[in-house]
Amino acid sequence: MSGSARRLAQLDALRGVAALLVVGFHYTTRYQDLYGHTSAPLVSLPWGHYGVNLFFMISGFVIFMTLERTQRPMDFVVSRFSRLYPAYWGALLLTFGLTHLLGLPGKEAGWPTLLANLSMVQELAGVAHVDGVYWTLTVELLFYAWALLSWLQGGGRRLCQVLWVFLAVRAVYLLAASVAGIDLPWVLQRWMLLPYIAWFALGVAVYRLTRVPTHQAWGRASLVTSVQEFFSQARAARADWSLVMAAIAVIALGQGLAVGALACACLVLLHGAARGRWVWLEHRLWLWLGSVSYTLYLLHENIGWALLRRLEGLGLSATVSIVLVMAVALSLAHGLTHLVEQPAMRWIRRRYQQHQLREAAA
Repeated sequence: MSGSARRLAQLDALRGVAALLVVGFHYTTRYQDLYGHTSAPLVSLPWGHYGVNLFFMISGFVIFMTLERTQRPMDFVVSRFSRLYPAYWGALLLTFGLTHLLGLPGKEAGWPTLLANLSMVQELAGVAHVDGVYWTLTVELLFYAWALLSWLQGGGRRLCQVLWVFLAVRAVYLLAASVAGIDLPWVLQRWMLLPYIAWFALGVAVYRLTRVPTHQAWGRASLVTSVQEFFSQARAARADWSLVMAAIAVIALGQGLAVGALACACLVLLHGAARGRWVWLEHRLWLWLGSVSYTLYLLHENIGWALLRRLEGLGLSATVSIVLVMAVALSLAHGLTHLVEQPAMRWIRRRYQQHQLREAAA
């Protein structure tokens, strides 16, 4: 496995780890809060929801990498659409159908809500989610929009500048609330992604710190240019580490020192994967989990809760029920990945490439 393939494989597997943490949190702690287990689970993950924060870090990394390889804005739009929407629509229909079939009090959405959810931005219109985990997709789409707009205005440098501005605004909001007791307008919190922007910024910084530099050859004709490039990259590294420090400071200020320490741990984890250093992530189990991580995340919550209620209602223990529901969720995710997500993504991208070729030949 080449160095580039290794780090991408490890990043994908790391996404699988993040998904598993979120699933564990929802099936143990969150289910207990909402419905109550009939017995205590063998293992509980009250901190598993921080897997979402790791998702946001990985997204920051991947989106910057994708933009660097993008020639036209539409390339980026098609890439993200084909990655997100087909699997989302499949999961949406499955969740809607199975939740109504199995029953889940308080979580059964109507047809108007289902139709609005097809957009993935229903939250911005004040419409409820068919499944609670969909709130993160709105956050992701808003980050994609800001990243693309920033990139079009000045590439990676402009995107980093926008991240600095958003981090500064986030700090102002936090200080206004903690020092002066002033709650600033929520509308900026939502549209500027202020509660989550530091996690995206960490992912962007890790990518910039770990990407393979494009050095010129060290020949006599390029010696001066190579030296200039070396010092330019050194200055860029200082700027990227400054972004890391600022993001961690904002996280600690807003969520406490413990979460700030967690952000440091996630930084080390993501940085190591980006360097291809975590060989344990290349185990086939983690690689498979990474390949189904998106569909698992989309499918697991409401379907899993409905099944847990049924199984525990039949007298099974919480631990056995969770194991069985986890197996069902993973099976559904595997099927959706291989029957919908991957074929649809290939088809959309192939049709787009054919369209581009026809335009170039015209």
